[in-house]
Amino acid sequence: MHGDIESIVLTEEQIRARVVELGDDISRDYGEGSVLLIAVLRGAALFVADLARAISTKVEIDFMAVSSYGSATKSSGVVRIIKDLDESIEGRHVLVVEDILDTGLTLKYLLKNLSSRSPASLEVCTLLSKEGKQRVPITCKYVGFAIPDEFVVGYGLDFAERYRNLPYIGVLKPDIYSEHV
Repeated sequence: MHGDIESIVLTEEQIRARVVELGDDISRDYGEGSVLLIAVLRGAALFVADLARAISTKVEIDFMAVSSYGSATKSSGVVRIIKDLDESIEGRHVLVVEDILDTGLTLKYLLKNLSSRSPASLEVCTLLSKEGKQRVPITCKYVGFAIPDEFVVGYGLDFAERYRNLPYIGVLKPDIYSEHV
């Protein structure tokens, strides 16, 4: 599996340190209040687990699963909710936790959907933001890392459901995914 990786973009140590910093920022911003983390599955599962442990304020976690990729390497722009929230978000402070902000199309749809449910506040925390890739403007209050426009896997990010378990984030060799582009 590691042989499929062309280069490492972010090491396990870099990710761990940045998640702690994000947790400190979120803890400071929400203070004594409570925040509901909504993890976008499956990619954000590892990130939200580490992030929640790094936040010192009251935290609750819920999950949504959406799809816009399938087994492709580019977002189709067509978003489907596969799993909706278990809890109401009305009147609550909500922080959407994403693994990667790519085109922004999926996140735009998700934020519109969630804002219609009347949260007290709605913000975004993304681990990764691809530079110059957004097709719609999305404001993320918390961004872990800006990365170049390369196809990355690891730390929750996958290609065809593989590589999520890598402890680092790396660029997948083009010959691995070229037949799916």
